[in-house]
Amino acid sequence: MRRISFGILAAVGLFVVVVTGTLVLKARSARVEPVEPPSRADFRIKAVQLEEESGNVRWKLVADQAEIFEGEGRTGLRRPVVDIRQPSRAWRVRGDEGDVMQRTKDIEVRNHVVLVSDDGLRLETSVLRWQAGAQRLWTNAPVRITRDGTTIEGSGLVVNLAKETAEVAGRVRAEFERFPRVSR
Repeated sequence: MRRISFGILAAVGLFVVVVTGTLVLKARSARVEPVEPPSRADFRIKAVQLEEESGNVRWKLVADQAEIFEGEGRTGLRRPVVDIRQPSRAWRVRGDEGDVMQRTKDIEVRNHVVLVSDDGLRLETSVLRWQAGAQRLWTNAPVRITRDGTTIEGSGLVVNLAKETAEVAGRVRAEFERFPRVSR
């Protein structure tokens, strides 16, 4: 009888150790979902889409999320994509985050910014700003521009759409792909 009670006690003890060990292991390996930090935004909107037309320029902004800060006059964007269309050309700008100034309609796109035009031009930088009143696209961050085998790198960029000028700033490095000679 004593052996049976000792066996039962040992079995219960082993069961308690196994269950406790399993619970401890599961608690340590449990996945914790990331929690969005609290925002001081006045409004938060998911899946944003805005369109505007001004003269012969039409633009469309799509973002995963927008946070509106009325006191600052700013709308913060998560993963913005801006499509700009003119009669003669079109381009798309995308980045990880950005801001739209509500009064001036100035736009800033940040982090992994890529601009691609319909004629094959590609611009990469970390921040790109649009000054609506002056029709000026600019950055003080390093830029890389590629198109048809040509690569241009510099420490900044200023594009004036009204004057149709573009200037790459700083030490500029340009590489041109060698084209084969055409025999006549």
